[in-house]
Amino acid sequence: MHSIKRIDPRRPFSVTAEGLKRITLAELGTAAAPNLGALGGHREQVKPRRTMAAAQRSLLVAAHSDRGSLDDHARQTLAAAALIADATTQVALLVFGEFKDDAAALGADKLIEMPSFDRRAFTPDVALDALAACVASYSPAHVFIPDNSTGDGDLGRRYAAQAKASVATQVVEISANHVSIYTQARKAFAVRSLPEVILLAANAVDARLPFVGAGERVDATQFKSEGNAVRQRHEDLGIEEIDAAQVALEEADFIVSAGNGVTDVPAFERLASTVGAAIGASRVAVDDGKFPRDKQIGATGKTVDASIYIAFGISGAVQHLQGIKDCRHVIAVNLDASAPIAKRANLTIVGDAAETIAALTDAAAKARNARANPSTLPPVASAPGSGKLEGALA
Repeated sequence: MHSIKRIDPRRPFSVTAEGLKRITLAELGTAAAPNLGALGGHREQVKPRRTMAAAQRSLLVAAHSDRGSLDDHARQTLAAAALIADATTQVALLVFGEFKDDAAALGADKLIEMPSFDRRAFTPDVALDALAACVASYSPAHVFIPDNSTGDGDLGRRYAAQAKASVATQVVEISANHVSIYTQARKAFAVRSLPEVILLAANAVDARLPFVGAGERVDATQFKSEGNAVRQRHEDLGIEEIDAAQVALEEADFIVSAGNGVTDVPAFERLASTVGAAIGASRVAVDDGKFPRDKQIGATGKTVDASIYIAFGISGAVQHLQGIKDCRHVIAVNLDASAPIAKRANLTIVGDAAETIAALTDAAAKARNARANPSTLPPVASAPGSGKLEGALA
């Protein structure tokens, strides 16, 4: 059994004689390999399986995926279950939506993927029925769900009400025998034993684990209702799309950002409109008058946490990198492969910003047309001739 290491340093009564300290998981592999120097760098050690014993009980984690992946909040929730599981407890992960991540690396022993679910569609009754079917099959001691505003928190509350189960919401601390939440406008700290349903707050647990799970995939058809017996009591009116330019940068999930390397601003704005992304800019581009001050991203501008951030012609000054430190996927387009932003980017496109903008705009427009008219398949867009792709891992 592993103790939980929290990454939220604001818990009451955490000040010690040494001061306020952030608690993180212990570092792994501190002893260097004998031939590490000969290999020319650090090599990540293989993590052990959490347990090899036969499962006698289960913990169930449920969450919606986003473009085939679990977000940080869902990963933290899965890590919480894995960390409090003992040697005879298996961790089952139920994913509503397509799942492309490595379930074992995230700590799951069983994976139940339901790709028919779409996070953009509001189907609470169907999701509730699927969750109840999984609970009936695994009889978990506890159900873990991220307490977010994008569907999971609502699902957890619906299930607890339907099953008449004990529940704790916005849990900020968890161990093998208790959970804790803030009360009285964060002036007090309430503690209770583990309930049947645990809705975990964001950043309550460090998602990095010192072990891996079994990652065994389970056939999800056994958890589907026969003949679509579940009747949806809610009407999904769909998502009302708005102009991405109206979305505040702090709330945007997809951002394209321009730097000094972007000379054709109208073409850049057309790309943003075509792909449905919010517009950001570096300080240099703002100082040059290309963009208003409220579009500036960086230490002296806006701090963003978009899922996708594409930087065109931005070298990556320290101040700008501070503004995008929480972005999930960063793509850099720059003629200089050694620019500082390439060290932060998950993918670097070495090429001219104007050519890349034109190619992406054309590809996005063809993809939209193909979606509107499935009978016509657009030709594969070619990459700019002067550029090449280089994967630059952060």
